[in-house]
Amino acid sequence: MERKKTGLTIIELLIVLGIIALLTGLLVPSLSVVKKMAKETKQKAQFATIELALSAFKNDEGDYPPSDWALPPNPGSDYCGSQKLAEALLGWDLLGFHPNSAWRASGLDATGGPGSYDPAQTRDVNTDGVPDTFDERKGPYLELATASAFKLGDLFNLTVLGSLAPDTFVICDVFGTKKITMIDPLTGLPRTAAEKAGAPILYYRANTSGKIMNAVYRVSDNDALIVAKQQYDNREHPLGRSANQYEFFYNYIRDPKISARVWPYRPDSYILISAGADGLYGTSDDICNFGN
Repeated sequence: MERKKTGLTIIELLIVLGIIALLTGLLVPSLSVVKKMAKETKQKAQFATIELALSAFKNDEGDYPPSDWALPPNPGSDYCGSQKLAEALLGWDLLGFHPNSAWRASGLDATGGPGSYDPAQTRDVNTDGVPDTFDERKGPYLELATASAFKLGDLFNLTVLGSLAPDTFVICDVFGTKKITMIDPLTGLPRTAAEKAGAPILYYRANTSGKIMNAVYRVSDNDALIVAKQQYDNREHPLGRSANQYEFFYNYIRDPKISARVWPYRPDSYILISAGADGLYGTSDDICNFGN
């Protein structure tokens, strides 16, 4: 009696392998798309949380936090919109916002004294051993564990930061690409696990009394930060293009639904910009709190 053949022939095996390779080729791009969509959804959720936090801040302080930046040698040249967003929602030292803040990178008050964050912790009027500044805070308005706050000096080389203060915080987006080894402030030793940091979220507050678009939103509010990231990445960020008085930026934030005048999105509040998956400000994968 003739024995039955078992197993696969070489031809059949090649066919099976070809089908597996074909399915893999179809599946891998699909997984990449799903992963990208999940990140974008997470970024939009982060913006929603920030918007709620900014509403709470405005309810307490009467307005949204400022975002202005000044050219050197102005003392305000070390503190831009992204840094001020982090201070407002988390505090200059991540321990809550101080109502007497002068919005200075140094954490000092408007007179250069300890009346707000008191970095040296010298003010203890009631002599209870706890610096008064800690009892005067509001917030934090964001949960620190999930806020993705990092110091500029940990994100970028000092050589590219220019006038920006390296020892100040920014809130980063969810597209984490750079591993940051955090240092324990008590021991001075690196923590066991590194954290992934994305690009700083750009924050611009609207000047509601502005009569023209470049008076409502000022490109300078975060331009120093964009330039720093551009130099660090060694890649052009379209949002940093200065040609024709930053024409690209103002076209980027212009609301196309308004035809009677050139006018920005959200002229009565603020705009937020994430650099997206490619890490470049001003490209098609950016996530913003305006537009479609």
